Amino acid sequence: DILVSDKMPGFDCEFALASQALFPQLAKELDFDFEWRKEGTMYLMETEEETEVAEQYCRNMVACGVPMKMLTAKEVHEDEPNVADDVVSGLRCECDGGVYPIGMVYGYALTARRLGATLLLHSPVTGIEPEGGGFLIRTVKQEVRAAKVVNCCGVKAPKVGMMVGLDIPVEARQGQILVTEHTFPVVKHEFHEFGYMLTKFGNSSYKRNVSERVERNGVAMVIEPTMAGNFLIGSSRSFVGEDISSDIDVMQALAERAIRFFPVLKDIKIIHAYSGVRPFTPDHLPIISDTPVDGYYIAAGHEGDGIGLSAITGKCMAEMLVSGKSEMDISPLSYSRFIKN
Repeated sequence: DILVSDKMPGFDCEFALASQALFPQLAKELDFDFEWRKEGTMYLMETEEETEVAEQYCRNMVACGVPMKMLTAKEVHEDEPNVADDVVSGLRCECDGGVYPIGMVYGYALTARRLGATLLLHSPVTGIEPEGGGFLIRTVKQEVRAAKVVNCCGVKAPKVGMMVGLDIPVEARQGQILVTEHTFPVVKHEFHEFGYMLTKFGNSSYKRNVSERVERNGVAMVIEPTMAGNFLIGSSRSFVGEDISSDIDVMQALAERAIRFFPVLKDIKIIHAYSGVRPFTPDHLPIISDTPVDGYYIAAGHEGDGIGLSAITGKCMAEMLVSGKSEMDISPLSYSRFIKN
């Protein structure tokens, strides 16, 4: 997902908008069709209290230049008749889009190779040593010398950081997804419950009226149609290390929450479930920065926004490597914010 709607007003939102603006051109330039589409996103509110929070959030995001608007319950149901009857209101963001994420990765890799990059596949790094103003990088297959290094290793960033003595505060945060059978169009575009925002950032005193199972597994409804005609159902959040096994308790919580907002889903089969890990930082912002180790940079900690923020991350990092600073002020993403004085 290439989302702005799940960001906080201010820098978080502005950074996501800058990345989103690059995707139409990337769709033309990259050597793989990653199915860029701009379909918008809808958030659903269950209570008047959620609606009040959403209205203020909407005003703040509009002030940041995000095309967002509130919808009444009547407008929600006219647009999406399969939504549960008791949903109180909706929040629509027009600029959000989606891509085929594996295709996006292929696009970056194939285009980089065409432009002269060398891809060393299946070559985990085993050590990095400063050497002669640059670095000696050891992998399981060979040694590589480089003037500069970018640690963009996701949940493995801390391990690679320790190779040069850096403590990088990135932690694996697991999420699970359900995949439905190919079926009729339950929804036209991506849906979230507004509680998704509260669950993602975990900084609200508001408590949803949910089951203990849903609460325990950090589940908030997300449903997304795919180009293949089925649906992805999420989302969960839990700290279980790098375990990517699917847990039946989480799967049941995902299904429970999805059926609450779209009752028609109870008659649709789940054909697959999978898990992954998101690189989480304590303040929910990535690290895109130089470090106290000269020539060593970090681009990690994007949590679930790695694909969505990939374009602006690459642009900023390229500028830093060439000129020493990015055109956009990304000081809120500096590694130094985690260095204790």
